[in-house]
Amino acid sequence: MKRRKVIKNIALGAGGLGAITQACSPAKEIAKEPVSEMKIIEKEKPQVYKGNINHSVCRWCYGNIPMEAFIEGVKEMGGIQSIELTTAEEWPLLQKNGLTSAVGTASFANIQEGFNDPNNHAKLLNPYLDLVDKAADAGIPNVIVFSGNRNGMDDQVGMENCAVGLDAIVKHAEKKGVTIIMELLNSKVNHKDYMCDLTPWGAGLVDKIGSPKFKLLYDIYHMQIMEGDVIATIRKYKDYFAHYHTGGVPGRNEINETQELYYPAIMKAILDTGYTGYVAQEFIPTWDDKLAALKHGIVTCDV
Repeated sequence: MKRRKVIKNIALGAGGLGAITQACSPAKEIAKEPVSEMKIIEKEKPQVYKGNINHSVCRWCYGNIPMEAFIEGVKEMGGIQSIELTTAEEWPLLQKNGLTSAVGTASFANIQEGFNDPNNHAKLLNPYLDLVDKAADAGIPNVIVFSGNRNGMDDQVGMENCAVGLDAIVKHAEKKGVTIIMELLNSKVNHKDYMCDLTPWGAGLVDKIGSPKFKLLYDIYHMQIMEGDVIATIRKYKDYFAHYHTGGVPGRNEINETQELYYPAIMKAILDTGYTGYVAQEFIPTWDDKLAALKHGIVTCDV
């Protein structure tokens, strides 16, 4: 066959195939048809959670939503048992709505002015003892503390100072069944000069204090910025971690495909360590529907 005839036959074949495809395809108007009732029912079907992860959310990320409305939204989406970094004044409202607070805090808890400075020990002692009492009475498992900024202080000196300042508080927490947790934060982007910014330093403080009621809050967002190697760190230091926070890197926003961490694998690694505590969403939502962003984070971590 000549080249011209071959091209003609191909064109005729393509035209015939196109005609067959058009004949077998639904009319274009069908594409504009409203979503079927069955699809609507499927869309509105409630989310079923696996129950392996105890889900929590940090209240401050949704501070522009009134507390009552936020609680209602959390209850409607299901799966979340805790709204944390809340105060003793807020716990009764949570409990009234069948929720708890995985981590308790108070207005005196200060990231910059923490236990590495001996000048802060006296003013933090009694407020923290009182907060531990209130947490115990309300069944709140953890109370958060901070190292404070370096301000030129040597890290080893700061560790010694933290151990001294926390001693009485941790011993009181032992009696009350509450765990004191110090949060690991990044000092590169969000909390310049913060001392407890590396897992080995925090683990060293845990060893120095030597109590089962003093551990670390491993913030995945912060430690990805400082150290990376998240899953290996979780496996290595599992006995030092009493709580986990999420967050997308970079930006501390939604934990979806826009960031560099793959949270399903991280959650599986946490479960593989035997962890049974809470994992809290602590990203700042950018979606117009903030609660939809939160639900997406919960579903992502529900492995």
